[in-house]
Amino acid sequence: MMRRRLLNTWMLQGLVAPLLACSTLGQVHAQDDMPVARIEFNDGAVNTRLIEVPARTRFRLEMVNTGKTPAEFEARSLGVEIVIPPGATRTRAIPPKLAGKYPFFDDFHMETTQGHIIVK
Repeated sequence: MMRRRLLNTWMLQGLVAPLLACSTLGQVHAQDDMPVARIEFNDGAVNTRLIEVPARTRFRLEMVNTGKTPAEFEARSLGVEIVIPPGATRTRAIPPKLAGKYPFFDDFHMETTQGHIIVK
């Protein structure tokens, strides 16, 4: 009985471990293939006000703060709100979106850092 349990455990480990490894590698590879939308904030300024990404495709949002004050990226329609300390970079994977115009802004500098992510 004990031998049978050990054998079953070894077989299970032998089957599960490769499957887990394959699924992990697939996820890493898929992330590397994602389009990246990069936005740089610098003390109340933003490097771009219009970013285009493909519709129905996951993409990575990379938010960089090159300034000396914090920034708070906010895109309510994308469900993203994140504080970026000075000199830091934050990334967020965004699920596939339908075509449209998705506004964003730096909540700490709303009057000078508004823009849109265009999904098409």
